[in-house]
Amino acid sequence: MSADPQRPRGREVSAAWDLAEGMLSGPLPRRWLHSQGVCRQADINQGQLQPIDGEILVQAAVLHDVGYAPDVAITGFHPLDGARYLKSIGVDDRVVGLVAHHSCARVEAAERGLGPDLAEFEPGPAQLTEFLIFCDMTTSPDGVTVSVDERLAEILDRYGPYSVVGRSITSAEPELRAATYRVARRLAVRIRPAPDLQI
Repeated sequence: MSADPQRPRGREVSAAWDLAEGMLSGPLPRRWLHSQGVCRQADINQGQLQPIDGEILVQAAVLHDVGYAPDVAITGFHPLDGARYLKSIGVDDRVVGLVAHHSCARVEAAERGLGPDLAEFEPGPAQLTEFLIFCDMTTSPDGVTVSVDERLAEILDRYGPYSVVGRSITSAEPELRAATYRVARRLAVRIRPAPDLQI
C-alpha cells in the first residue's frame, strides 16, 4: 500500500490505483504521471457528485489510459483495449463504460473503423462522462493542471494534425471544450471559453 499523500482513499479506488500503477508506471512512466493527475482532478472534484458516482469517476480517471499498457494494447486503440481488459477482470461496468468512451473516443473509433467494436460497451452516465472529459482535458501528459487550450494544442503538436489522433481531436474539439466549460462552470473554476462556444 502506497503512502503517497496524493493517493485517493477507498478500497475500490485504491485497487484501481494499484492496477493502473502496475500496468503503466514501469513501461510508460509519463502515461502514469498523466493518469495520476487525471485521478487527482477527479478526486478533488468528486464532492460535486453523489458519493457512489464520485467513486466511479475516480476509478475511471486513474484507469482511463490502461489500454496503452503493452500487455493489453491489442488493437492499438487504447480506450477499446483498456475497456476489454478491465471487463475481462471483472471491473464494474460503469467504470468500463467510462474508460471505453472517455474524451469522445467514439470519434477516433470511427476514424479507425472500430466503431462497432467500441459499441460493445455502454457509455457511462452523461454527467460522469463530462466530468472525466474535464479531468482529462485539464491535465498535461506530466500530470500538471493546464487549460483546455493548452491540452488540445499539446495533443495536436504531439501527434500531428493529420494523424488519426489529430483528425479525431480536431473533430471532437467543440464537444470536448463544451463539456469542459460546463463542468468548470459547475465547479466555479475560472476558465475562459471561446466567444462563439455554446455551453
